[in-house]
Amino acid sequence: MSASATSLVSCHSCHLVCREPRLKAGETAICPRCQAFLHRRKPNSIAHTWALLIAALILYFPANMLPIMTVISFGQAQTDTIISGVTHLLAAGMWPIALLVFFASIIVPISKLVIMAYLLVSVQLKSLWHPLDRTRLYRITETIGRWSMVDIYVIAILIALVKLEALATIEPGPGAIFFAAVVVLTLFAARTFDPRLIWDSLEDAHEQTAS
Repeated sequence: MSASATSLVSCHSCHLVCREPRLKAGETAICPRCQAFLHRRKPNSIAHTWALLIAALILYFPANMLPIMTVISFGQAQTDTIISGVTHLLAAGMWPIALLVFFASIIVPISKLVIMAYLLVSVQLKSLWHPLDRTRLYRITETIGRWSMVDIYVIAILIALVKLEALATIEPGPGAIFFAAVVVLTLFAARTFDPRLIWDSLEDAHEQTAS
């Protein structure tokens, strides 16, 4: 039996588990510890997560097609996208850094978009397939998602360090802005998704079987 079935609710702010009070029409439950609003499930979780994922998917294309960084050396400018930057790192023999950038900037964002979309579809279709595995998949996605910011951190460090006027200068490209937006949107999407929805379908199926 779930906490929701026993009128227990967890606060989204301080995570206190408390009994949901009986409310009159128009009243809203309040957390007794932090005074935040209580909800059995995150309000409009699926709609908000879909909106953030679609926005991230749209921005992902210019993030990869536009230059993410411009290196000006001895008066000559060279622009790099994420893919071309990885290629240059491999050509220079810096394959550990190239693999790190490729994993953090290509594999992680795409995987997160695909996995979050799969979880949303499975919840909307009321799938009963391995709810524990899907919950673990969500936790892994939420944990590794922040590593997509590695590329942005590298650019920020290079911009701060490489300021040699006429000799060499590194400037951020428009692709960096789009990529940072993609990372932030996917982080918000993971936060707005309520993994407890995965288990609601299983509980509904058990109730129908019992009746």
